Amino acid sequence: MRSPKQCGCTISMEDLPEALLGEIIKRLPTTSDLNSISLVSKRLYTIEAELRDTIYVGCGVSPATMALASLCSRFQNLCKVEFNYSGWTTNHGMQLDNQGLHMFSSCCPLLTDLTLSFCSYIDDSGLGFLACFKKLISLRFKALPKITSAGLLSVAVGCKSLSALRLMSCKNVGSVEWLEYLGKNGLLEELVVQNCKKIDQFNLLTFGSGWMKLQKFEFQHWYLPNTFMFGGPSYMAGNQSRYDFCCDFLKDLTLARTTTEKEIGLCCLLRKCKALENLALYYALGVHDNDMITLAQNNRNLKRISLMLTPQHCDGYVYRTSLTDDSLKALALCCPRLQSFELTFYGCEPEYPEIGFTQKGLVMLIQSCPIRELTLSGVDIFNDKGMKALACAQFLESLKLVSCIAITDAGMHHLACSPSLINLALELCNGLTDRGVAKVVRARKLESLTIEKCSRISLKAVQGAAKTVHYTDDCPGYEEWMERCVYGPKVYDLHAF
Repeated sequence: MRSPKQCGCTISMEDLPEALLGEIIKRLPTTSDLNSISLVSKRLYTIEAELRDTIYVGCGVSPATMALASLCSRFQNLCKVEFNYSGWTTNHGMQLDNQGLHMFSSCCPLLTDLTLSFCSYIDDSGLGFLACFKKLISLRFKALPKITSAGLLSVAVGCKSLSALRLMSCKNVGSVEWLEYLGKNGLLEELVVQNCKKIDQFNLLTFGSGWMKLQKFEFQHWYLPNTFMFGGPSYMAGNQSRYDFCCDFLKDLTLARTTTEKEIGLCCLLRKCKALENLALYYALGVHDNDMITLAQNNRNLKRISLMLTPQHCDGYVYRTSLTDDSLKALALCCPRLQSFELTFYGCEPEYPEIGFTQKGLVMLIQSCPIRELTLSGVDIFNDKGMKALACAQFLESLKLVSCIAITDAGMHHLACSPSLINLALELCNGLTDRGVAKVVRARKLESLTIEKCSRISLKAVQGAAKTVHYTDDCPGYEEWMERCVYGPKVYDLHAF
């Protein structure tokens, strides 16, 4: 077959079939590319407008109501919209307000996913307009200071198709009528509550039968607990009906900065889950070996576990992390699909009994499960002997070590024999030098190498050491690392969007 060039003819963008143009536009990765291609011709402008189903509105779009009307007029098939006014000042002009949200609800009938972040002018009356989005299934509210429980109740009642709700830093949302309504409705599959001061874990237990359908749940309190705190207005020690629910379909569970005792509080979920695949416990005080053992025995599909531990009072006057090698043994025996394991210690010294785990227990877990991703942060009990055992892990592809002070170049040399390692990240590991990294680099064909704030590893040693290399040499002190463990984004903003 002769090509168009051989035929003496040329093909312009206007000659291409509409379906082909649509495929080209769908493959463009950024909004700036989409905006640019829409300027090439009227036809591309029209097709791009029809295909655009997602927009982001930030501080630069002002006046918001008029600009939004224009956007909705052009992009009539919008399904996902995010309003984010982070960093907004009065110099940016007017934000989206209740009136703008009312207008938006009337001209965007296909919307399924809405995010409102740092919208200071939207209150409960504005939330009432969300019922006009008949197809809305996902809502994210972040830092909306004027909304209260009354507004959320109107959302729960009016948004009949809602299946995902995320609340972050909404300081005036408190009472739980909205949560009880959503629980009885039984449609939510995802519920995230982060840093909402007036919502505690006992409020969330009123979700009732809603737990049965929930597949993802995340709760982060607004402070790091250091003592057991009970007796809040919604807490009734003798009311066991609060714990009489099932969560057989829960696959993804995150608990951060919670405090529980003797199965009282949200940590009771660990004993109720039977389909869990991903678990994150970030400074969840009161979780004990029995909880983890029951969890492991009931969930053979566990794939990812992330633990951040700090010492607490255990077994009388002993002050240590509440989990021990018994938990690791249960995971090793009962979780044949565990592929990702992350462990962070905060406020622990290398001496016992502050750390309940031992290096032997960690090695047992790593060698028993098909671990592909491993992160150790502040794990001072892990030394060069542990690295030697780690190098024998058959499936290990990605390793990240953060402030592991007991690991030296000798330990890194063992990684040269690792059969599958392709991604290596080292951060605040001041016991390592260029010699240790060079041995691994020469032996392994790394796809990525990340060196951050390791004072004895030079840029020269890592240049060209992998397909992708990231290097920073800004070295903070130990106190700064500890502060980041507690207040950094990994703990406080686990699912930033």
